[in-house]
Amino acid sequence: MNDIEFASINVLDLLPQRPPFVMIDKLLHFDEVMTTTCFEVRADNLFTEGTVLNPCALVENIAQTCAARMGYINQYIYKEAVKLGFIGSIRDLVILRDVRVGEMLTTSIEVMEEVMSVTLVHAVVKIGEEPVVTAEMKIALSDIDAAA
Repeated sequence: MNDIEFASINVLDLLPQRPPFVMIDKLLHFDEVMTTTCFEVRADNLFTEGTVLNPCALVENIAQTCAARMGYINQYIYKEAVKLGFIGSIRDLVILRDVRVGEMLTTSIEVMEEVMSVTLVHAVVKIGEEPVVTAEMKIALSDIDAAA
C-alpha cells in the first residue's frame, strides 16, 4: 500500500460515478480505518446554485469518499473490478455552513463497523481546519461490477 502515491490515482478508476456526477477530485489517504479525499467546488458543478453548493452534493461527496475507499480496496488490494454501492442510511447529518464555489473540501471517513457488505462510517467534511459537515453513513456494497 505504501508504494502508491494516492493523489496520482485517477479517481474515475475507483468510482462507479461518471462526470458530471463526480464529487471528489483526489484520493489523499487510505488505510484500514480512515480514507480522505479532496474536492474543489467549481462554478460549473451540477449542484452549484449561484455561488453555493447544494447540500445534496455534500452527502454525495461523503458517499463518493466511501466509494473511493471500496474502489481502492477492489482495485489495489483484491485486484477486482469496482463494485456498485448504495447509501443505506444517513444519521446525524449536520451542515454547519454553506459551501461556496472556489472552496476546497477535505472529506474524511472513519470506519466504525463493517459487517458483511455493509459499512458504517463517521464522516467529517472540512474547509481548511473548519468542519462544515458531519454525519454517519451506512453504505451497502453490492456484488455488481460497475460499468467502466
